[in-house]
Amino acid sequence: MHNDSDDMKISVLSSGSGGNCTYIETNQHHILLDAGLSGVRIERLMTSINRSMKDVDMLLVSHEHTDHSKGVGVLARRYPKINVYANQKTWDAMHETIGEVPLAQKNIFPANMTMSFGDIDIESFAVSHDAAQAQFYNFHHNGKSFVVVTDTGYLSDHILGIIRNANAYVLECNHDVEMLRSGEYPWPLKQRILSDEGHLSNEEGANSLIECIGNNTEKVFIGHRSHHNNVKELAHLTVASMLEEHDFAVGTDFDLLDTDVEKASKLFKL
Repeated sequence: MHNDSDDMKISVLSSGSGGNCTYIETNQHHILLDAGLSGVRIERLMTSINRSMKDVDMLLVSHEHTDHSKGVGVLARRYPKINVYANQKTWDAMHETIGEVPLAQKNIFPANMTMSFGDIDIESFAVSHDAAQAQFYNFHHNGKSFVVVTDTGYLSDHILGIIRNANAYVLECNHDVEMLRSGEYPWPLKQRILSDEGHLSNEEGANSLIECIGNNTEKVFIGHRSHHNNVKELAHLTVASMLEEHDFAVGTDFDLLDTDVEKASKLFKL
């Protein structure tokens, strides 16, 4: 018999170039992945899904860019029971921007490693991004898995293998290539975004999903959308139509969902 209380519960609190934060809960842990907004905004987003920052005991950081790390120091200082995890290079790189994190709360989570925390196993994998050493995570609980991967210029076959057939994904569809090329960003920034150390476009995100989605997949969130070089409807349409061209039954076999910087996704269970 399935025990409802042993589900993994998840909400994408915020996702986009303006800030990123995801909430993952098991019986034993209340986890944030990234804290790329002010402490106050993260507290509000948590309240909006009927959860409290007071219960959070783990905060994982993917990389030092402020849209992922802005609130890390504030939350750590405000909530002493939070253990903060990042790889050494990320700690070194964000040291100046996040302020002091009490030593007792600082933990190293190396890239390409699985660490077990009671009822959840968390697998880190390095991605190709212009940060000190960006890494994302696959959360394993009770036979289910949840993958978050944004902020990467491409996904290697190795990573596609690690994340294949997860139960739910938050996957980057950062920009529409035409919007980016014709937009007002300076050329060096456009080059950075389009490079192998930049961000996945809508098409690249869709192609990655075509490689990853399996029979276990229930939910796919379109993540880390640029508010300058993308539009929610365009990203959704591009991904849905590319998946359908490859015979994926979007909306039947799995849900394709949008994310927002300002609004948390409804808490869902895996």
